[in-house]
Amino acid sequence: MKIGRVSHQARVRLVLVDEARKSVRFVGGSFAYNLNPVQAVIERRLSAADLEPLVEGSANFSEVTFLAPISQPVRNIFAVGKNYREHAAEFDKSGFNATSGASAIPQFPQIFTKATTSLVGPTDEIRFSAAHTSSVDYEGEIGVVIGQECRNVRPEDAYGKVFGYVALNDVTARDLQKNHAQWFLGKSLDTFCPMGPWIGTADEAAPETLQVQTWVNGELRQSAVLADLIFDVPTLIATLSKAMTLLPGDIIATGTPVGVGIGFTPPKFLQNGDEVRVAVSGLGELNNRVRTN
Repeated sequence: MKIGRVSHQARVRLVLVDEARKSVRFVGGSFAYNLNPVQAVIERRLSAADLEPLVEGSANFSEVTFLAPISQPVRNIFAVGKNYREHAAEFDKSGFNATSGASAIPQFPQIFTKATTSLVGPTDEIRFSAAHTSSVDYEGEIGVVIGQECRNVRPEDAYGKVFGYVALNDVTARDLQKNHAQWFLGKSLDTFCPMGPWIGTADEAAPETLQVQTWVNGELRQSAVLADLIFDVPTLIATLSKAMTLLPGDIIATGTPVGVGIGFTPPKFLQNGDEVRVAVSGLGELNNRVRTN
């Protein structure tokens, strides 16, 4: 199923999404008043069949505004750096990598987190102060949503722990990333994690076939499939779960492909008024405008 949250007639509603028909169906019952309904669906391990009896009406995409599918993440969003080979090379050559080692290609997954307050919806603005950062970059990615509590997961069992997948943009302040010699601050500014418009459950498509693409002002900058990852989804889940218990609703941003702003000469950083579009096959699109002050 495809599941998300929308604003409709001044109400926030849980919806089942029909991408082909460009329509949504509203899920009622107790979910009509739940402040974080998608998280509740994940925690209760509910399926489309469980939600169907609660459907009460429908609307077209044009009649609703999609919100971030999860209104309040259970904790910081996990993310992976340098997880596509060509991007790892472009990042190491950019001059913004203060943590580079002997090899551009990491030998182990490079894990960091983004603050929960960085989360915004698929059409919200990306906002920042030009006095705080002058080198904001885009990173179109595919996110993995964990479906059940798990620890010490073997790679061969990892896909069984996945609830679904979601499009996101790991927006980054490159100067803060470099100056502080770590990635958390530069990745965690408010509005620096657009996500949505919906989550596609694991039974929707083979993850290796998922394609992520990013455009800035209509110019295609990034295009890759999840099969191109250096460290695949099972490896990421196994690595994280070896260190800590993963929780239902945890989000893992799997990494961004080549084509980010720092890969150009001169760099193409985001400017006031820019329109950033991130699309993932079967998972819809993010369309976020940049606003500075």
